[in-house]
Amino acid sequence: CAGIELSFIRGSRAYSSPPSKMAAGFQAKKKDALMCLIGDEDTVTGFLLAGIGEIDAKKNSNFLVVTSKTPVNQIEEAFRAYTARDDVAVILITQTCAEQIRATVDDYDGMIPTVLEIPSKDNPYDPNKDSVMQRIMKKMSCQD
Repeated sequence: CAGIELSFIRGSRAYSSPPSKMAAGFQAKKKDALMCLIGDEDTVTGFLLAGIGEIDAKKNSNFLVVTSKTPVNQIEEAFRAYTARDDVAVILITQTCAEQIRATVDDYDGMIPTVLEIPSKDNPYDPNKDSVMQRIMKKMSCQD
């Protein structure tokens, strides 16, 4: 099928082959890219154990652990920082955290990095709250 992109993940790096036309510019800049994560402690710990974590020489990490004491502006700052990085391909954010910064998540309309809302241990996934899923469903209904 034309337009299908095969992706796989090794550690915290996402790889694609062959690059799609939309991601071709990004692919030319970086052969591999990071995945970032914003979520509760259990979710982040699980992904870190799977090898997603990375801290650069400037002590910048690609993950943020959100607790009940984490200020909303810190979550927003991390989200904006991850979306501005040119070495990031995917941002995973738990739906609970996304709800706390819903306006910021809804305002982001970039293709890369792609923002995916994921469930957490305590809160199941609700597609009605996922702005990315809502945009996809809206575009699909326009094409039919």
